[in-house]
Amino acid sequence: MPGRLLVFRVQLRAGRVRELMGDSTVLDETVRILKERLGERMDDVRVERAVVGIFFTGVKLNTGHGGICATPIKSIPEAVCCPSSAKALPHSGRLRERNIEAYLADALGDRPMRKALGIAVVSALSALCDDVCHGPDHPVVRGVDAVDLLTIQESGNVVVVGALTPYLRALKQAGQPFRVLEMDPRTLKPDELPFYTPVEETDMVVPWADTLVITGTTLINGTLDHLLELARPEATVVVLGPSVSILPDALFSRGVEIVGGNQVTDPDRLLDILAEGGSGYHFFGKGADRIAVRRSQVP
Repeated sequence: MPGRLLVFRVQLRAGRVRELMGDSTVLDETVRILKERLGERMDDVRVERAVVGIFFTGVKLNTGHGGICATPIKSIPEAVCCPSSAKALPHSGRLRERNIEAYLADALGDRPMRKALGIAVVSALSALCDDVCHGPDHPVVRGVDAVDLLTIQESGNVVVVGALTPYLRALKQAGQPFRVLEMDPRTLKPDELPFYTPVEETDMVVPWADTLVITGTTLINGTLDHLLELARPEATVVVLGPSVSILPDALFSRGVEIVGGNQVTDPDRLLDILAEGGSGYHFFGKGADRIAVRRSQVP
């Protein structure tokens, strides 16, 4: 666990991040960058199709670009009757009528289901921006999971935020000690429970990490920015999952080394799969591919 000197260094890092970014979040900065780079192109962009699936939410723009985000279904356990269900997504049936600015406002808001749909739009706009805008040239590796780029034996103290099953399996097979922060321990397998750490200990555990692997769903529940502030400056930080299939600039500026997301290759096929309750196991290699983006090294 971190000592006083380590805690001081983490506090210093957090202070510097806040000094540089102000109150801006990863999503705030990403939306700002998208608006700057796309400019007037955004005026003609519309959501052509949207699907809120059990596991993932996806959109297709009239430009042909697709985006994706996890569906935060656990955030609305009370949605068992019409009034509460309607409150979660009040624009259902009229999503094509909404302009892009309304979706971006939802992405920056705090209503989980609407936020997820907004993040899916940010994801699709990021894909559009990659095609038509000039931005930093970050190295991209296609067809791999971001954690495959890490060498487990050299990972030191590992903290995993979220039940990231493939990586937890690899850590166990390698005999690598780790801690896993998870809001719902029921998502962990019996042999993973000894590594479980309650989220109430986040501020103590994250600064201990030499390698910090964070699920992209933290972008939806609003905890990602705080986790990045807690990380030590020299820690290797990876953020991964379909929910962070966005421009990586804001993540890289906050010390993230690798961003693992998805590139939507066939929006209609992806949305058809999501509409049928599909998960990543169903759409990887069909409607979307895994990609990993590394932060460019400054010479």
